[in-house]
Amino acid sequence: MQAARKKLGLIVNPIAGMGGRVGLKGTNGRDTLKRAISLGAKPVSPGRAVEALKKLSPLRGEIQLITYPREMGEDEAREAGFFPEVMGKITPGQTTAEDTVKAAREMREKGVDLILAAGGDGTMGDIIGAVGTSVPILGIPAGVKLHSACFANTPEAAGMIAARFLREGLPLREVEVMDIDEDSYREGRLSARLKGFALTPYEPTMVQSTKEGSSGLDLADQRAIARWVFELMEPDCTYILGPGTTTRAVAEELGIKNSTLLGVDIIKNYKLVARDVNEEQILREIEGKKAVIIVSPIGRQGFIFGRGNQQISPRVIELVGKENIWVLATPQKLKLTPVLKVDTGDSDLDRRLRGYFRVITGYREMRMVKVE
Repeated sequence: MQAARKKLGLIVNPIAGMGGRVGLKGTNGRDTLKRAISLGAKPVSPGRAVEALKKLSPLRGEIQLITYPREMGEDEAREAGFFPEVMGKITPGQTTAEDTVKAAREMREKGVDLILAAGGDGTMGDIIGAVGTSVPILGIPAGVKLHSACFANTPEAAGMIAARFLREGLPLREVEVMDIDEDSYREGRLSARLKGFALTPYEPTMVQSTKEGSSGLDLADQRAIARWVFELMEPDCTYILGPGTTTRAVAEELGIKNSTLLGVDIIKNYKLVARDVNEEQILREIEGKKAVIIVSPIGRQGFIFGRGNQQISPRVIELVGKENIWVLATPQKLKLTPVLKVDTGDSDLDRRLRGYFRVITGYREMRMVKVE
């Protein structure tokens, strides 16, 4: 007797991640979405969902793909070569969090073995609010805020994990789903809260950890790092300063009091010339000029690009050059984050960024750390 086909639920939040490159730190709310579009934001999650689904293409005849209409999964599934079962109704171009909740509930009723969802922390919070831990979920990273531990490292990794889970089976682990207040985030305050728990396929090399912030142990090392960065800086060079407490220590060493903790700033001739910039502003500032990108990995996750700093886009990185990327990390952070990761949205660039980076870990101290 032939075994029943595995059922995969697919949910795409079509607006997730649109606020990233335009510097809005999220797209919750109609007003924010309208502003993002007015700034030139383009959809992110549909393409990333297709990247994940292509890794599942060998299983097309073995699984039943169940999804919601149009941009919430149907379009992406068909683009990836699937013939999905489509259920539910939406208003095209006006999808809401309620649509995500309904989709998750209906997929649970259909008995799906796994919900694969493209979005950010907010999307995952909506899904677990609907199904709790009754259905395993796995996130395709597509949002601006990705603090939760239910996301794969990249869209391709999400597809590979889903394929292994459905074909071979993987253990499940209970992980935290976090979300932050977007309004506070835009004002430079990080206010995270636990939304609940999810059951996620456990593949430690391809699923990210929950973000961990800096501790008091890091403060002296951050100041030492900042001192050496100050000495390395050159006049007439443009410095793109990414988010985080370690990079903010550089601004403080320069005497800059109004830098953004959670945004991207531009520094030139030891002064702040542009605060909380988006991709287009960065490109205008560095066109035809020598520039350096200064970033710090997210604690425990290890990402230097693609998590909370999407303003530093592939176009920006290509223009600056890999050789002009400075990575800063305290020894304590590197104990928790022994390898670095990238998820720029450009898989070819991600491959070219692999290898070893010099990481500044203290005053006149560096370590070679691998980007996987």
